[in-house]
Amino acid sequence: MADAATYNHPLFSCRICQNPIALRDDLLSKRFVAKSGGAYLFRHAMNVVVGKKEDRKLMTGTFSVADIFCCKCGQELGWKYVKAYDPAQKYKEGGFIIEIAKILKEY
Repeated sequence: MADAATYNHPLFSCRICQNPIALRDDLLSKRFVAKSGGAYLFRHAMNVVVGKKEDRKLMTGTFSVADIFCCKCGQELGWKYVKAYDPAQKYKEGGFIIEIAKILKEY
């Protein structure tokens, strides 16, 4: 694990323990919705534990996803898209949905 001072670019960290979770450079979209409300789609996430894969019906179709958790405090942060069954949604595969309410932006 690295602390926020290790990175030279803006990043997002866990709201509870300030563990770095994702770099601003990996932010793909701010227009997603998760359990607690707004969410961001990231290309990569760090310092997360990926849970068990399962099929889930979401607003844009059925996906194989795995919940993600902060590796330091265990807070559930969102999920990782493992597989999209709709060809139009394939761009999400490998991406991470992280709930805005669970993270802080740091500079």
